[in-house]
Amino acid sequence: MKQKHLRIFRIIISLLFLVFIAALFIDYREFIPASWTKWILYPQFVPSAISFITLPAALATGFLVILILTLLFGRVYCSTFCPLGTIQDVFAFFSKKFRIIKRYKFKKALDYLRYPFLGLTLVFLLSGSILILNLLDPYSTFGRIFSDLARPGVVAINNLLAAQMEKMEVYFLFRIDMGLFTWHTVFIPIFTAVLIIWLSVYFGRLYCNTICPVGTTMGLLSRLSLFRIKMDGLSCTKCGKCALVCKSNCIDIKHLKVDFSRCVACYNCIPACEYNAIKYEPAYSRKTGIAAPADKSKRDFIGKSLLLGMALTGLNRKSTAQNQGTLLPGDIPNVKQHPVSPPGSLSLKHFTDRCTACHLCVTSCPTGVLQPSLLEYGLKGIMQPHMDYAVEYCNYECTICSQVCPTGAIMPLTVEDKKLTQTGVVHLILDKCVVVTDLTACGSCSEHCPTQAVRMVPYQNGLTIPEIHTEICIGCGACEYACPVRPHTAIYVDGNPVHQVAEPPQTESLEFDAHEDFPF
Repeated sequence: MKQKHLRIFRIIISLLFLVFIAALFIDYREFIPASWTKWILYPQFVPSAISFITLPAALATGFLVILILTLLFGRVYCSTFCPLGTIQDVFAFFSKKFRIIKRYKFKKALDYLRYPFLGLTLVFLLSGSILILNLLDPYSTFGRIFSDLARPGVVAINNLLAAQMEKMEVYFLFRIDMGLFTWHTVFIPIFTAVLIIWLSVYFGRLYCNTICPVGTTMGLLSRLSLFRIKMDGLSCTKCGKCALVCKSNCIDIKHLKVDFSRCVACYNCIPACEYNAIKYEPAYSRKTGIAAPADKSKRDFIGKSLLLGMALTGLNRKSTAQNQGTLLPGDIPNVKQHPVSPPGSLSLKHFTDRCTACHLCVTSCPTGVLQPSLLEYGLKGIMQPHMDYAVEYCNYECTICSQVCPTGAIMPLTVEDKKLTQTGVVHLILDKCVVVTDLTACGSCSEHCPTQAVRMVPYQNGLTIPEIHTEICIGCGACEYACPVRPHTAIYVDGNPVHQVAEPPQTESLEFDAHEDFPF
């Protein structure tokens, strides 16, 4: 392959990954099988690394492949496999087409930004929190933008088209429930999207080389890469055309040097050079076999990290009871001790230690019960999904979230195991139940309970009242979702810090005499 074709090959591969990964988050019709997810996300660095730590397996070795490729060819992850990087390239491309920015130029590395960001991420990781990694991981950032912003937009367009097609008696499209809107669900994705678009339009890959901890890590490794961009001082005329197309601003044409820690291996510079003075070659000299001089820029990036993060990771949300003086029963908050994490997440600690808040499970959940959290898990778990029974409840036989999770935060579950996994326990406040407060018949909680952990028993005046059996409750939240008491239901699920195994639900057998005729 000619070196000028490297750029075209890289663009094709990167666009394929962008399309497939974006489709995972926008697929509201569930066309893509859940079994494909782990193959599509195989080379995503952070999810793969976390999944490998959680459950070593062949499909969790993608990060090792990326490390090897980086040591061989430089930051190919950033230029080819990272969907967030490709999105930045798309905006950078159109910024030049519309002449928002005409050209790039060499700029010094912002070491005072990129190394503290990486150092802060490491400090939080060492203190047991992946909060900063959740917010800055490129794959998870891409996932939140497409899950919380792009997908609702696509669904809204679908619903508009479906409404118009219904008038023409065409039912190829059907309306999709948009779900509830919460400000914290979209605030962080909107802020991140605006920041990334602005940086990519005016500064190319500045986000990757200053804020992204994965990009900085790859930059450190790429200094040792076997193949690098090299400039031939004899052929180079210092016309500067290579620097004008370098979206990482890392080609110093004056000194004929390339900052390999910032070069994202996009290969834009190779076809831009009319004199073939830029080549992609082994870093070792052909004549002497001696390695090219190493870049001796700052590597001490942990020393000045913000240690304040260690204190922040210990913050947890504390529920406080409101004044109950003149409040109606439904106005009295339910004091939940723990949030409910998805079935298969084993425990709150297992989940929050491994979830990168990519929101793939949120978009894949057929009922929409999985919602981004605010402070349900504490500050360190911001944006990690939790079971929000005000929105919906968890389907009894659904295991999709455990199939698509790329990090092992939600472990694979069979349907049989799911039916006995107790993510939380039901609690009933009879003083808030409409049967007691209004002396009216209800039973919504019992009708929706798949295990009959909530049953109706005789009360008074011919009415029946709920009775709970926590030993067979799996914490699906169907009862809480169905309860008519608002805004705070009379029955609710409190999460288990460690998931338990519920007892099998009791089944009643029908007895009849086979020799007798049926009465109908």
